[in-house]
Amino acid sequence: MPKASAAASKKGKKVAASANDASSTTPAAPETPQWPAFKGFLPPELLQLDTVLDRQILTVSQFFTASLCNTYIQFLSNLPLTTTPSKPKRGEAVRVNDRFQVQDPAFAKRLWLETGLKELLEREDSQELLWGQDELNAGVKPWGLNPNIRIYRYTKGIYIAEIPSQSIKDHDDSNTLTLGSPPAQHRTIYTLLLYLTGPADGVVGGETAFYRNEPYIPLSKRELKELAASGQPQVIDVQPEKGMALLHRHGDECLLHEGKEVLAGVKWIIRSDLVLDI
Repeated sequence: MPKASAAASKKGKKVAASANDASSTTPAAPETPQWPAFKGFLPPELLQLDTVLDRQILTVSQFFTASLCNTYIQFLSNLPLTTTPSKPKRGEAVRVNDRFQVQDPAFAKRLWLETGLKELLEREDSQELLWGQDELNAGVKPWGLNPNIRIYRYTKGIYIAEIPSQSIKDHDDSNTLTLGSPPAQHRTIYTLLLYLTGPADGVVGGETAFYRNEPYIPLSKRELKELAASGQPQVIDVQPEKGMALLHRHGDECLLHEGKEVLAGVKWIIRSDLVLDI
């Protein structure tokens, strides 16, 4: 399980995440990569969804094997990654990491069907960890993954600045997508981050920090006092772990969060989003 701490973010090159990143696009469509084959996955029944914060932050350890991570790192290193502009558009924040982005429904389908992720997230025990009672009563059902595939590379000194709550509120509608055949409306609700590197690869830092009481879990003074007395940190740090998948809420229930500075090594991430029927 990832460790939680209240350590403060260190100074570095600020990189801010876009609140509407779930549906952002690049100016020119790149050529679809010939992704490496998926090999060596654990049987779906052995995969385990673990809760970091109830119905907000969840992880799957050893989702990718170390060998498969290494295969993908080698492959991704040869993609035409670009350093994104330091000046964002209105409503977006700065991102100066190296990235590659492509619309690839076939790869998203493979990642959903061939890895055991579909079976894991459709299990009854996983459903109870992912959704609130109102969502369960409404019959929430995963549809698959967002075909907007993003590759992120973070080198030493780069981190993602805090994502302000207002920017999230301004882009609630950005999580609605038209997908499938015939086309139908769907909604993204969880960000999926797949870490290909971690401390075993020399990565130091680069934790994703979530702020427990900002902005969509409002706490009263009494609740804040009880939280402080319980010893539960208001800042939850999720450390990059090689092969780990991280799911965290976005959209109108997204917690304030940031990516801490990478102090050493290179952090590699494959990003998509969990898509629901609506």
